[in-house]
Amino acid sequence: MGVSVAALDELRAALPGGVVVTDTHAVEKYRHDWSRDPSAGTPVAVVRAEDAGQVQTAVRWAAAHRVPVVPRGAGSGLSGGSSAVDDGIVLSLERMTAVGIDPLCQVAVVEPGAFNQDVKAAAAKEGLWYPPDPSSFEICSIGGNVATNAGGLCCVKYGVTTDYVLGLDVVLADGTLVTLGGKRIKDVAGLSLVKLFVGSEGTLGIVTRAILRLVPAQGPRSTMVAMFDTVTAAAEAVVAIRTTMRPCLLELMDRATINAVEDFRPMGLDRTVGALLIGQSDAPGEVRSGEIAAMRAACDAAGAAECFATDDVDEGEMFVQARRVSFHALEVRGALLLEDVGVPIPLLPDLLARIVEIAARHEVEIPTVAHAGDGNTHPLIVYDADDADSTGRARLAFAEVMAAAIALGGTITGEHGVGRAKAVALPDQLGPDVMALTRRIKSALDPQGILNPGAILSS
Repeated sequence: MGVSVAALDELRAALPGGVVVTDTHAVEKYRHDWSRDPSAGTPVAVVRAEDAGQVQTAVRWAAAHRVPVVPRGAGSGLSGGSSAVDDGIVLSLERMTAVGIDPLCQVAVVEPGAFNQDVKAAAAKEGLWYPPDPSSFEICSIGGNVATNAGGLCCVKYGVTTDYVLGLDVVLADGTLVTLGGKRIKDVAGLSLVKLFVGSEGTLGIVTRAILRLVPAQGPRSTMVAMFDTVTAAAEAVVAIRTTMRPCLLELMDRATINAVEDFRPMGLDRTVGALLIGQSDAPGEVRSGEIAAMRAACDAAGAAECFATDDVDEGEMFVQARRVSFHALEVRGALLLEDVGVPIPLLPDLLARIVEIAARHEVEIPTVAHAGDGNTHPLIVYDADDADSTGRARLAFAEVMAAAIALGGTITGEHGVGRAKAVALPDQLGPDVMALTRRIKSALDPQGILNPGAILSS
């Protein structure tokens, strides 16, 4: 039916000063996240909120007019979670960027538009550290990190976003602003509502402030690099390493990814190896040397073609940076369907083997990188978006990779979120009872279904 001119005028009057944007060219920039979701709709307006009060005003207007609301942070999401919908509004939090550090409580008080790197930088000035470390930490927002329960390279030892969220301010579907949790490290009063909203992808409420736990600054890191003939051998080394320790980083790159990185930004990586494994330890003193030695021994036992270690921070960071730029390197090769499937760590070799088999059967390229230490893989399906046959084969492979993870007792998403790209596969993982429970929670908190419709729960 669409939104009337009178209703839009009402929104502009309630939020003056250029907060509400309706210009077609400006609105276009808010339609997609980084997944380039082809099904993204066209919103009637973008609300660029400057504070929680404006978020409340926008949501109350949307509730009164039954208009869908798609919350948006930096737009760096990879699952279509902030794809716009037709006749809705995009509620952008990009202008809400305040970061405050309480060094005595060791927390950061952060608005949702602040970048992950801004929190890290502010914490570092106080000798503190915010560990959650997505590869996109320089351009992803805290609001998006909370919405998807983002992970990253340090998760194997330090955990994911939810492990660091102590409190949230959330605007509910009727415009009510609730404050959950606080600066307290321990607090079990009432239901665990903070955890309910972390990872809910804007479908239950809109985060306007987060209180994040900080820890003392990370110590010196030593790095191990091992090269293998196959990704399966590298994965077997990961399984062996994780039976005895938790490195602070354990990342994998396959041959296709290594070559894409070398084409994109030459770093001197060996193009001929089947897989590269990067491990780090930040343990104190001699324990660090012992962990590196144990990782090297596990890699040698798994048949590593070459393995070396370094205490040089810059040299180690070069390999980590190669891993971080892999997505950008692969993006220039064609359109991408982005997976982040995960399995229990002992089954990582099986998952990687199945991905190789799926790629061969559908004749598509699926370069794979992985937060290998926690069993979370990123198979990136490369295809030609202008070729219907290539697109069709890529989409079949995309579905089969998720099915393979589920069959191994894994998950369709370890950190990117379900969004709209994976919503159709969620029932296969959760089953009918959990899906019914999920819908009841959604209905209770958003009875009109206006908050990010189509994300997580397909229509």
